[in-house]
This record gives sequence, structure tokens and C-alpha cells, in this order.
Amino acid sequence: MKLNSPLKQGEVALVGAGPGDASLLTLAAASLIADCDVIVHDALVSDAIMDMACTGAELVFAGKRGGKPSASQQDICQTLVKLAKENKRVVRLKGGDPFVFGRGGEEIRALAEHNIPFRVIPGITSGIAAPAMAGIPVTDRTVNASLAFLTGHEAEDKSRMDWQALVAAFPVLVIYMGTRNLPKIAINLVDAGMKAATPVAVLHAVSLPTEKQDYGTLADVINGDLVGISPAIVVIGDVVNERRQWRDI
Repeated sequence: MKLNSPLKQGEVALVGAGPGDASLLTLAAASLIADCDVIVHDALVSDAIMDMACTGAELVFAGKRGGKPSASQQDICQTLVKLAKENKRVVRLKGGDPFVFGRGGEEIRALAEHNIPFRVIPGITSGIAAPAMAGIPVTDRTVNASLAFLTGHEAEDKSRMDWQALVAAFPVLVIYMGTRNLPKIAINLVDAGMKAATPVAVLHAVSLPTEKQDYGTLADVINGDLVGISPAIVVIGDVVNERRQWRDI
């Protein structure tokens, strides 16, 4: 099966929409978005990409936003199952990549449990795309030989994160959904041994017209001088100082 071959009736495709700019979609993603019966999309899919939906396609919003009323993951899974059982060709459209903090694993398990055929179309994950568009190399042989991706939700009280081990092992951190808990994250990192002068980039809506980039240090975050706009990708480490602007924003 080719990834961009037309969906069959009752089939679901989990499609990564990338960071936002429609030109960063994969060919398979663009093809399926333009030829399906229903698109179940999250809040991070850009208007430019939604405009690519085929005429007559049903659009179902299933977005999640921190601190705001949102569809539960169970409801989303049930919606996908229901639509597929109605013999509709379903695109589940997610910002970034479905399997990188996108809960795609939960959705394919629900589909498999009901014997619903599905395919996965990877997208460019925002943790790679946002720094790249900002001219930040997430790996640089002069700076780091390892890299960690984590979710900002891990700064909550029930965190599974070993902050000291994280700081010891990874000189560069890329944090998804990190803006709301960024002060707490910064304090945890400094308490675990990371220098307060470590550079920080907060990258919001990169590749979109509403893009905003903010820069500073962990100390700036702790002092309240670096806040940023949510949702954002946060890059922490000396690679931030290696950035080179290559486009106008």
C-alpha cells in the first residue's frame, strides 16, 4: 500500500500536519486531506492546511488546549471509531507528528481494538521544525552529543522526571507545551545543576503569520523577564546561541 493511496471506506489515517505552514506537509498528508469524507482535527492545525480540505468534507474539531474546555481523549477515540463504522474515510489531523506528544498511540490502540483499518502519516514534529525555522540547530557537534524531548506537563506536582539525571545526561532540552510551567521548569533545572545563564528560546507559531520568538536565559525565566506566548516550543541549551537568522519574520 502506498501511503498516499486513497483511503478505503471505514479506514482512518492519523496524519501529521507539521508545524503549520502548508508547504511543510508531506505529499501523503496533502493527498489524504484533499480526498476524504471527514477530518477530525486538533487546535494546532493551521487555517492554511484546513483550507486544503476537499469540498464537502465534514470538519470535526477535537482540539485540546491547556486550561480550557476540551474534548477528552476517550471521546476523540470513540468519535474515530464511530465515523469509521459509518464507512466514512477519516483523516485524524494532528499538529506536528501524531506519535510525538500527540496521543496517536492511544488512538491506534482504540482503532485496533475495534478491528478498524488505519494508517499513520508521520509529520514534521514541531520540536525539530520550530528550532530549524528559527535557525537553531538542536544538535551541533561543538555543543551536544545528546538531546532530550519532553513535555512541559512533567513539571506538574506528580512529575515522573528525574531532573538531576536529565541535566546530567542532556545538554540540550526541547520542551513541548512548556510555556505555562516554564518558571517551574527553570527552577527545577537550576536546582538540579544547570547554570542559570543557560540560553532559552521560546518559539510560538513558528512558520505561521503569528510567529513570535523570545530569547533569554533560565535566570530571565525565573525572574519573570522571559515569558513567551502559549503554545510554544522551548529550547534550552547552548545551541540557542548558535542560531543564525535565515528568513524574515
